[in-house]
Order: sequence, then structure tokens, then C-alpha cells
Amino acid sequence: MFQVYLVENDRNLNHLLSLYMQKEGWTITSFMNGENACKNMEKCPHIWIVDSHLPDMDGYQILNEVKETYPQVPFLLISDRNSTMDRVIGLEMGCDDYLAKPFLPKELVIRARKMMELTYGSVRTTRKKTEYHIPPYVVDEMKRVVRMGTTIIRLTSKEFDLLYLFIKNPLRIFSREQIIKNIWGQDHFGSDRSVDDLIRRLRKKMKLLRIETVYGYGYRMLQSIYSDQQRKNTIESNSTITI
Repeated sequence: MFQVYLVENDRNLNHLLSLYMQKEGWTITSFMNGENACKNMEKCPHIWIVDSHLPDMDGYQILNEVKETYPQVPFLLISDRNSTMDRVIGLEMGCDDYLAKPFLPKELVIRARKMMELTYGSVRTTRKKTEYHIPPYVVDEMKRVVRMGTTIIRLTSKEFDLLYLFIKNPLRIFSREQIIKNIWGQDHFGSDRSVDDLIRRLRKKMKLLRIETVYGYGYRMLQSIYSDQQRKNTIESNSTITI
């Protein structure tokens, strides 16, 4: 589930926003100052929600540091100033959204949800199935199949397990050892190169999925390489192909 970093020094507002976001099923890690938040930056949450005026540093400073290291991670800046210039500065520095105080907690939740859906794809849940939408792919958790348009992309059990691991942890970097533990379990006796082979096969079958190699460490999944025109062209060219 989505991991949220909330940096807000107003204790009451911090608590209130945390409660609203927890109702969405998100995991909230809240901070009262920027220093502690920055110390935990390498854990890479799915979204940052930061007050622009903190007791120890400017929220714009946190924005700059986050975007330098993790440019794809959504960042929502909240501020008690509603000037056009503040908005422009934040957007120019890479802020994905700006919310001026006072605001309704529900509005913040809606904005945060839309930002994460845009970055990681939407998740639709019913009593019968759970589908993850990572354009142009639809991943059906219950049936353990992947669709692209009308085409079924047939994955092996291990390939689907790896894909699902990435889907549940977007942008998180996994070492080869962590992937082995999650996919094969503790009793795996093969080489860690089996991870590289599994990655290669998944990339071959899902060419628009962005699986990044973090050299010297492991892998992580970014957004899919996708646009409306790419989707149209890809679906048309693959409509008669069984993978």
C-alpha cells in the first residue's frame, strides 16, 4: 500500500491529516521537522506532503533535495501563503501540486490520491477481483494474468510474482538478495544471476514496463513508457500476437 511522508510542525494538523489519510489505507510516517524527514529520505515513500514553513528548514529545501534524488516521486507543498509567486516558485522547483491553508483535509487526500494514481497507476478493488492499471497494461491479481488491450501476456508464476512485487512497491529498490527472498524463499540454492534472468524475461514480455537497473545493487520499477499514441500503435501491432 502507499507510503506517505507527512512533514508538518503543527501537531494538531499533523494528527488530523494523518487520520484522514490512514482511512484511505495508506501508511503514514509523520515528521515534525525537516531534518528528521531528510534523514529518512532513502526509504523513498510514494509521496511527500510538506509544509513550506518548518522550524528548522524551508520546505522548498526539502523539495529540492527530494527531486534531485527521486524526481519521479510526487511532492505536494502546503503553505499558509496563497500568493501566486509562492506557487510559481514551488512549481518551478519541481513541486507537483501546491495547496494553500486553510484547506479541507479531504481536499488534500483527493489531490494526493490523484497524484499517486498519475504516477503509479490506479488500483480498482472489488469483492471478486483486484486490478492494477499500469498503462497500457492491466494486471489482474486474482486471475494472475496481464492484459494489454485484447492481448493476454502470459507470464510464468515467478515472472508474475516479480511483477506483483514491483507493483506493490513502486520506486522501491530491491537488491538481488531481497528479490530471491521474496520470489524463491529462504531455501533458494541457485545463483543470484537467476534474478537477472527473471528480469530479462519480464522485460522481454512487457516491453513498456520500466524496470531500472540500479548498478551494484539491484532493480526497481518506474512508470511505464507510455503515451496515448504509443498505446494505440502498440495495441494495433500486437493484436494478433500471443506472447
